[in-house]
Amino acid sequence: MRAPSPADEVLIRTADEVDAGDVAPELTEVLAWARTYLVSPSPDLGRRGPVCPYTQPSLQRGLFFLASPTSPDVPGAVAGLRRWYEAVAATMPAPDRELLTVLLVLPHVDPVDPTPLDELQRAAKDDFVANGLMIGQFHPACEAPGLWNPDYRPLRSPVPLLAIRELVVFDLPFLVEERKHLDSYLSRFAPTIPTRVRRQLTARLAPR
Repeated sequence: MRAPSPADEVLIRTADEVDAGDVAPELTEVLAWARTYLVSPSPDLGRRGPVCPYTQPSLQRGLFFLASPTSPDVPGAVAGLRRWYEAVAATMPAPDRELLTVLLVLPHVDPVDPTPLDELQRAAKDDFVANGLMIGQFHPACEAPGLWNPDYRPLRSPVPLLAIRELVVFDLPFLVEERKHLDSYLSRFAPTIPTRVRRQLTARLAPR
């Protein structure tokens, strides 16, 4: 499978195209990291299963893409990639949409002081979540704690990047800290929230 209809602001490649070579070494490095770290369990994670439960199915279905900006304009790259993502997702059945994943690899972002990347992710997340998408930041110095082990740093990657995928019902723990994110989540999923997730919601909101 080839990456469909690339956006002007980014170059988008499938995992197979990265494997074939003739790409920036950072793309190969990030794909190798995804295939090892993201798909594997960790004793420090605080729960069973792989670090990211969606990566392996996404890779197996050929729905895992890597993107590079065509200029230093990271916000422009995010906007272009989002347009591409929404156009591609609109052509897919629901099960495939849940696995469609794109990593925007950003080797020119300072890995020691990624504050601008963190701020960009926070600013973009509001509109992404409101429209049924998730955007997450990964970088070597990411201090975001794990959900089940606050001493674990699950969002550290060898190269700064942003990950984009569809919002799913199990994303609740990533959204409860911001009321607008929670409202968007509930408006989308409230009638169909599984019992286990309802318990998470109750437990997290009870202290408030």
